[in-house]
Amino acid sequence: MAHLLHIDTSARQEGSISRQLTRAFADAWRAANPGGTVTYRDLAANPIPYADMPDLATAFLPADQLSPELADSFAVTEELISELEAADTYVIGAPMYNFMVPAVLKAWVDRIVLPGRTFDPNSREGKLVGKDVTFITSRGGSYAPGTPRAGFDYQEPWLRAALGQVGLDDIRFIHCEMTLAKVMPKLAQFIPLADESYDKAIATIKSLF
Repeated sequence: MAHLLHIDTSARQEGSISRQLTRAFADAWRAANPGGTVTYRDLAANPIPYADMPDLATAFLPADQLSPELADSFAVTEELISELEAADTYVIGAPMYNFMVPAVLKAWVDRIVLPGRTFDPNSREGKLVGKDVTFITSRGGSYAPGTPRAGFDYQEPWLRAALGQVGLDDIRFIHCEMTLAKVMPKLAQFIPLADESYDKAIATIKSLF
């Protein structure tokens, strides 16, 4: 049975462009998969605990050697990884904050990239293969190739590198840019570009189904 994992990370609830677009994706997916299952996680509304060094350093300890605190921490990690394993399609919203992903998304990545669980520590082969992965980003400016800030996009390259470790090496990115044009007067001249970018993102989502 088709299964979608839908994750939002924007700190904003109302007016969030990334939330609007992931919702549009999920709605289109439901229409195409009327009998499918959707798992939803809002990392901003319900942030997960950051993984600390004891968690990472004890990744290979047997379960009976974990302290109660570590056992609780690994239970969180296991829940997140199980969600990834159960779904065959992922859509993840990722607004750009200071040229990077939100901290809550970084915390999620730190937990699901786990040696021995999501990738083989010897061969380095990822175990989450055969998944359809879409990241939908929202960006206040433009970071497209050829723009002055193209080199400041640490979002897409980092996500590709980090998640490639677990086998998610074929990721689709849908970028919605110039989102600040309608809220910052000095960027008002770029409103047509913002509208064009949003419309293109919606059209791309619709074309997937």
